[in-house]
Amino acid sequence: MSVPTWVWLATVAGIIALFCFDFIFHARKPHEPTLKEAAGWSVFFIAIALLFGAGVWLVWGASHGTEYFAGFITEKSLSVDNLFVFVILMGKFAVPRKYQQKVLLIGIAIALVMRGAFIAVGAAAIAQFSWVFYVFGAFLLYTAAKLAYDSLHDQSSGGPQYHETRFERWAHKVFPATSEYHGNRLLTKENGKRVVTPLFFVVIALGFTDLLFALDSIPAIYGLTKSPYIVFTANAFALLGLLQLYFLLGGLLDRLVYLGLGLSIILGFIGVKLILEALHGNTLPFINGGEGVHWAPEIPIWLSLAIIVGTLAVTTIASLMKSRRTAPESR
Repeated sequence: MSVPTWVWLATVAGIIALFCFDFIFHARKPHEPTLKEAAGWSVFFIAIALLFGAGVWLVWGASHGTEYFAGFITEKSLSVDNLFVFVILMGKFAVPRKYQQKVLLIGIAIALVMRGAFIAVGAAAIAQFSWVFYVFGAFLLYTAAKLAYDSLHDQSSGGPQYHETRFERWAHKVFPATSEYHGNRLLTKENGKRVVTPLFFVVIALGFTDLLFALDSIPAIYGLTKSPYIVFTANAFALLGLLQLYFLLGGLLDRLVYLGLGLSIILGFIGVKLILEALHGNTLPFINGGEGVHWAPEIPIWLSLAIIVGTLAVTTIASLMKSRRTAPESR
């Protein structure tokens, strides 16, 4: 898939413009979005992502179009999983709802920058070393197992937990801070001295969370497409509208009890797919004498898309059914 430089530049400029619009329109005036507002903007950003996918399909063909949609759905699903941690962070720091938009948008912007860096590194590694797919595949299998374990543990312990990182503890010691919120500002002045507000530490926590999620999401989408352009745009459009989705889903997140298990199945499937592809183009001398393993089955992109959508549909329906059964018991 050959993408001209001007298309890359226009795409990046358009995505930056959408993020800037989202920041200026939603974060400039602190407020808690209504359900109608969150739903409207969620539909808007998803519609843009789908229209972009249709454009990829028309310009570069059905195969690349399917790759984009499979990547977008996977990254959007992983982003929804991020929202669980965002909810925990907001509760841990007791961030007032009307101030959450700004800090969430900053966190999403950090996520896009980090993912852009990982995409570039991943593309360079793939171009230089074909065996990197073994590494990506093994990492996704490990991540899938860990996610499944964490999901089952969270269900038995009453929900996901967030643990403060060493860097956050260091930041609390180093930066002079106030314990009170000053609107949606990250910095303020107290007694003539510049100090950071609690929102500053929320941004740090979101930054590290986004770093960890980027480590999972980039290998996952490289298991669906080898095009850096599709990898970048699927990630960018998955992150766009995440703010509105956070306010739209709200309490529904607590009802998606099997989402973690569904995502672990998807990541495990993509991990296996990556290893199978690595076997096809194998160059490691200690595997089949450095020759490709041609008996390894090839998984077409349409089947990948079907498995991803089917898994998400089943886990979502099962989650809602369980929540409906347990709701009367909790009364």
